[in-house]
Amino acid sequence: MNPEEFRNSISGKVVHTQKGYWAYVPNPLPPDIQWSLAIISALSEADRDLSRLNTLANSFPFNQALIVPFIRQEAVLSSRIEGTRASLIDLYAYEAGGQSNSESVDDSNEVLNYVRALEYGLERVKTLPVSLRLIREIHARLMENVRGGKLTPGEFRRSQNWIGPAGSTLENATYVPPPVDEMLETLDAMEKFIHASSKIPPLVRAGLLHYQFEAIHPFLDGNGRMGRLLIILLLNEWNVLSCPMLNLSVYFEARRQEYYEHLLNVSKNGAWEDWLSFFLLGISMQAISDAVRLESLLSLRADYLERLRGGRRQERLEQVLDLVFQRPILNIRQAETALGIPYMTAERCIERLTRIGILREITGKARNRVFQADEILAVIQK
Repeated sequence: MNPEEFRNSISGKVVHTQKGYWAYVPNPLPPDIQWSLAIISALSEADRDLSRLNTLANSFPFNQALIVPFIRQEAVLSSRIEGTRASLIDLYAYEAGGQSNSESVDDSNEVLNYVRALEYGLERVKTLPVSLRLIREIHARLMENVRGGKLTPGEFRRSQNWIGPAGSTLENATYVPPPVDEMLETLDAMEKFIHASSKIPPLVRAGLLHYQFEAIHPFLDGNGRMGRLLIILLLNEWNVLSCPMLNLSVYFEARRQEYYEHLLNVSKNGAWEDWLSFFLLGISMQAISDAVRLESLLSLRADYLERLRGGRRQERLEQVLDLVFQRPILNIRQAETALGIPYMTAERCIERLTRIGILREITGKARNRVFQADEILAVIQK
């Protein structure tokens, strides 16, 4: 790491370690934020658009069902930023039949771990506030039995890591996060900032904390995914996001290089305004996009209910239909288990949904058939 690139930063300091390499230690939060018109405007728009998304999500008669696909889409895109190639269809197909169209089943396993880690965190935060302990617990689930799973999952690193192109070393890395002792100090300060009362708006606090976590880089692997997952947990705990339906990783993945550059420029140049404006714009744009998807799904459900009206087993059909919105690729056994209904009942309902064009059988098998809802998938993946 070139210390001269970080020498004049107001966001932290470079330190020369006893082992002879340079590392960067971020200052405790909060920084001295310059509340420019650009940040105030971006914050106002993000608050407005996120509030609309929350209102829309809370008005849905089946909003809990929609949490499942939104979490999975977030898992797919957050993992893709780190190099996985599994798609949302790959993930659902893998869950339905143990198969995946991705080049490696490992990719689907990694994405599924993200889903499990986020679901665990959203449930655990009801009894344990966002904290270093919770972050470790979630990281253990994120990295369980996947690539990087041997790099002390659930434990903060006890050795130095670095960020840079393949083959880079501590000496020529793009960025070297704090050495272990300084890392522990900065983590402690970060946790205090999370729990402290603050007049800083929650969306800005989330942006500050995402940068801080990535700058500290406290794990040997999984820091990017963990840092993006942390945004959702914080907004949920602070009651800013009523349902985890904000797919912010869609925005980050589409602007991956710009995302990394903004984070690095905070460390190098103290470019907080640029990072926060970028972060808040992402919340605004993604809240608008996710609201459109929610409206499209609601319209689709209303159309499907109209097609089902007047048939036998109406209540069961509607239950299976809502499950299809959660799992637009599924098998009969999944419906049986999820709804606690007899296998034959699940089979009849799925066959009815297939006859009227909501589902499509995609395996061509007589047994262990898998069904796909093309229209629902198309909306979720917009």
